[in-house]
Amino acid sequence: MKILISWIVSAMVIFSIAYVMPGVHVVSFTAALAVALVLGIVNAFLKPVLLILTLPINILTLGLFTFVINAILILFVSKFVPGFTVDGFLWAFIFGIVLSIASTFIHSFLP
Repeated sequence: MKILISWIVSAMVIFSIAYVMPGVHVVSFTAALAVALVLGIVNAFLKPVLLILTLPINILTLGLFTFVINAILILFVSKFVPGFTVDGFLWAFIFGIVLSIASTFIHSFLP
């Protein structure tokens, strides 16, 4: 039940951020649910591999390269989820930062 609530809350956060940001477009809430699901799967399986492969760069940048990896993964997800588009790398970068902050803030209130 907790996973389902987290998934729906993540989709609401994605939908809200896309409504505010002009470079990120989500057609419907269903598309936001799909983005939340695919982004969660990608973050669970692909992100750890990328973090290990880019560990030297990540150490040199004191962890800031993780934001670049997030932006790349968001662009990757936008290629596979219909109804979700990102206008470029900069918008994906900003979307990733805002999504991380908003998700952390909102999920801190969930039981």
